[in-house]
Amino acid sequence: MKASEIRELTGDELMQQYGELRQEMFNLRMQKSFGQMENPARLRIVRRDLARVKTVIREKEKASS
Repeated sequence: MKASEIRELTGDELMQQYGELRQEMFNLRMQKSFGQMENPARLRIVRRDLARVKTVIREKEKASS
């Protein structure tokens, strides 16, 4: 997901996206530990998307104060 797409989301949508990405990250880490990971590159993609979402959340918090 691109940063421009993330910036268009509302606060509630951002928090929902954040929760979904955290859950997916957990699942991918579990798959990796059990040796069942199908797409190792997905871990990197999710980690970066999570960072993007957290950055946009912080930007919106800072802009509102």
